[in-house]
Amino acid sequence: MLVRDFNELPERMKTPQVKAYYDMLGEKRTALFFKRFFDVVFSLLLLVVLSPAMAVIALLVKLDSKGPVFFRQRRVTANLRVFGIFKFRTMIAGTGDAGPLVTAEGDSRITSVGRKLRPLHLDELPQLLNVLLGDMSFVGTRPEVEKYIHSYTEEMYATLLLPGGMTSTASLLFWDEARLLKGAEDTERAYTEGILPQKMLHNLQYMRDYTFFGDIKILLGTLFARRKRGSGNG
Repeated sequence: MLVRDFNELPERMKTPQVKAYYDMLGEKRTALFFKRFFDVVFSLLLLVVLSPAMAVIALLVKLDSKGPVFFRQRRVTANLRVFGIFKFRTMIAGTGDAGPLVTAEGDSRITSVGRKLRPLHLDELPQLLNVLLGDMSFVGTRPEVEKYIHSYTEEMYATLLLPGGMTSTASLLFWDEARLLKGAEDTERAYTEGILPQKMLHNLQYMRDYTFFGDIKILLGTLFARRKRGSGNG
């Protein structure tokens, strides 16, 4: 996982603010190599180990409502590259883009099975394939839809020096994002003007402090938090 030459970055990223983060990452090339090595090995391992559970989830999604098992949405990853993120479908087919691109608690588009999968992020298990392909990493800024990238400040673009992640410090702190958005008159505005800037403060701090073992700590924290929420204790 090597950051490309600064002069090869998209024009929107060739700013002094991004360059400062680029220089910091340039001193961590060994750690970034192991980050990608870890992503490949463990995403492949988990896809094999979790395949029975994923097959059961796929069956439940199919039986619960009409439509495809998987939902693919255009997201933005490193160097402003657009890719299709994999998820188990948790909304009524055809409604994913027919409304806000972020979902609040109680969103009527969510299916019965979707309401079970979302709190534990089980709908995101197919993103292991995105990690294996290099579209994403286990840890990193959650990849946003193209629409929200346009609200980024020049400094926020620095988070796009690395692939988006399945989890992050921001993900742990804002795990109840849907609840925070509940009741908002304009869900997307509440997200882009309220929640997104706060999340990006933590994402930028992650970029500044990045270490390979820091990623392991975030992964362990994610597993512990989801296990705790799954047991009903949090």
